Amino acid sequence: MRTVEFHEITMAYRKGEPVLDGVGFAADGGDVIGLLGRNGAGKTTLLRIAMGMLAPQAGAVRLFGLDPREHPLAVKQRVGYVSEDQILPEFLKVAEVIAMHRQLFPSWDETLERRLCERFAVPPGARIRTLSKGQARQVALLCAVAHRPELLVLDEPAGGLDPAVRREFLETAIQLLNEEGTTILFSSHHMTDVERMAGRVVLLHDAAVLLDNPLDELREGFSLALVPMAAVDGERLRAMPGCLGLREQGGAWRAIVREGPAACRERLAAELGVAEARCQSLPLEEMFIELVGGRS
Repeated sequence: MRTVEFHEITMAYRKGEPVLDGVGFAADGGDVIGLLGRNGAGKTTLLRIAMGMLAPQAGAVRLFGLDPREHPLAVKQRVGYVSEDQILPEFLKVAEVIAMHRQLFPSWDETLERRLCERFAVPPGARIRTLSKGQARQVALLCAVAHRPELLVLDEPAGGLDPAVRREFLETAIQLLNEEGTTILFSSHHMTDVERMAGRVVLLHDAAVLLDNPLDELREGFSLALVPMAAVDGERLRAMPGCLGLREQGGAWRAIVREGPAACRERLAAELGVAEARCQSLPLEEMFIELVGGRS
């Protein structure tokens, strides 16, 4: 049974302007998926649908084979969740928040709880409202993982944290859970975090899944082709199988092609008669910018 399944998810906040339009993908145990997309691409909406906080207007989501809105308790006892805008009860003390969560989860691991309390060194007697943003996020992470969930959902969990705290936060999540085969689905604007942690990337754009590939495949099996505009018509280049995005800059076409650099050069020469193209691999952040930052 798959941990998470999205089937043709459609959601619109305004009529005729879908945020998600037929989005579908699945995750198995142990998958670590980085969910990417521009602001407003639907990442948070999709994760809230997964948590049962929103109902899709069409399509279906299943966690462990269950609808999260029809079986909220059975699902949430197996899931951990942290988001950037998550608010813990500010009037409670840290120890009280942890105790409250301890009662909610039958699988709560008190040994892991103590380990995390020592690692984070957040004062148990401090009230949530007195904590720094990083400390509050650490308490939220502790409450999300101390019951050893089968699925961890992280929606921009390290947003607004300084780089050192962000790295500690995310690496703690991965270290604790990935070794146990927990599925992790997380969104982040920080490409370095995605490259460090994800085994697979799902990119949302124009309300749909534009890419769904293992990270290694994105590194090795995609290219940026730089083609002089005089060498080929842009529509011919755009129509070439495997061309995912095309834009013009400085008198050259910049095309993202679903092939490694050597194979990309061979295809451009064989199919379009372009011999002077430069094809190169590119980092994830640059690929993201080319595909959704300047996509025409």
